[in-house]
Parts: sequence; C-alpha cells; structure tokens
Amino acid sequence: MQPLRPVGQPTRIALGIAFFAAFLAAWSVVTYGGLVPPLFLASPGKTLEAGWALFTQFGFAGDIAITIFRVVGGFVVAAVIAVPLGLAMGAFKPIEALLEPFVSFARYLPASAFIPLLILWAGVDEAQKLAVIFIGSVFQIIIMVAVVAGATRRDLVEAASTLGARSRGIVLRVIIPSAAPQVAETLRLVLGWAWTYVIVAELIGAQSGIGHMIMDSQRLLDTGQMIFGIVTIGAIGLVTDFLVKALNRRLFPWAVI
Repeated sequence: MQPLRPVGQPTRIALGIAFFAAFLAAWSVVTYGGLVPPLFLASPGKTLEAGWALFTQFGFAGDIAITIFRVVGGFVVAAVIAVPLGLAMGAFKPIEALLEPFVSFARYLPASAFIPLLILWAGVDEAQKLAVIFIGSVFQIIIMVAVVAGATRRDLVEAASTLGARSRGIVLRVIIPSAAPQVAETLRLVLGWAWTYVIVAELIGAQSGIGHMIMDSQRLLDTGQMIFGIVTIGAIGLVTDFLVKALNRRLFPWAVI
C-alpha cells in the first residue's frame, strides 16, 4: 500500500465485502457463543426473524416510506435555500461578512435541542420532523458550499474578468462550474447527517417511522427489532450514497469524486 494510491474497483468491492463479513462473524461469535446475553444483543438470526415479523405483521414498509419522505423533504428544502446562499457567500465577500458570523453560530446549535420548541410551534405532525431536518442541514450546507465556492481558482476569475465578464458572468461561468462537483459532494455528506436528525425527531412525539419503531421496540426489550431498524437505516443510507456518487460521476466526469 502507498499513500493516495488508488485501488481497482474489483479490489474495492472485495475489501468492502470482506469487512462486512468480518463484522458479521464477530457479531455471530459474541451472540451465538453466549458472550453477550440475548436481552442486550440479539443474534443475526434473531434479528432477521424480527425483521421478517416487522414487514409481515407490523407494516414496517410504511415506516420506511414515511422516514424516507421526511429525510428527502427536509433535506431538499434545506438544499434549495442553502446552496444559493453558500454560493453567494463564497463569491462575494460583503455577503460573507454579513452572514458568516450568524451561520457559524447557528451550525453549532444541535437540531435535537429545537424539538421541544418545534413541538410547541408546529405540534407533532410532519412539519415538526421536516423542520428538525431542515435546521440540522441548512447551516451546514451553507458554510460548506461557501468554503467550496470561495476556493475557486483566482486565475480563472481574473482571466474571465480580463475577457470582459461581469460579476454575474463570473459567477455563472466560472465559480458555479468550478464548485459544482464539490457542492454535490457536500450535499451527499450532509444527506447522511440528515438521517441522524430524522431518527432523533421520530423518537419523540412520532406515531410512525423507523425511529418510532425503534422506540417501541425498546419498551418491549426487543433488541432484534431495534438492531434491524438500525441496520435498515444503514442499508438505505449505503444504497443512497452509492446512487448519489454514481450520479455525481455522471454529471461531473472531470472531477474526482
């Protein structure tokens, strides 16, 4: 192995599968071997049985669908607002000076801390869950996009200016095309964070969703269902991550993503 030396796609896939296999083997050893009581950690087999029961008896597919809707809804609203603001901050220093102190302050505020207020303001319906995801995502996207846009090569901006481009043209023809691949990568990363926010939102005052199911399973001490819910979140996130990375490679073939 050498630093930063790439590996082929078959090797990458094989190594990824190998680590999952090692993790599953370790899980099997500690559960089937009796090292951890079933009350605290269900075995892989019991977890699969619990998952089958969730789908066939408790309508878990509906919980998955509503959670995905909440994540996508809150995240898309955040991205639509945050990306233009981040680009404006990165491109124009007066806008950065105006907004960066507040955005830097707000992005450290935990989204979960707003849940009691959001329940008071919006109740326990969908608006509250979407608002948690929005608050947790929007400020992170703004600051990360601003950093990406602000890192645009200065020589490209100067060349465009020399050729007669005005501010609007520089933004549209230089800054946005240069920043677009990394903006897409930023959205991919923050989308993963959005999943943590939605589960926190669903643990309190929710009547549906994966987080609600996990909370119900905790009351019943059913670790199999809890683990299956957590694994489901990871599986959805992994598939989404691969799809977004593939889309980014297609949209921005000149970038290394």
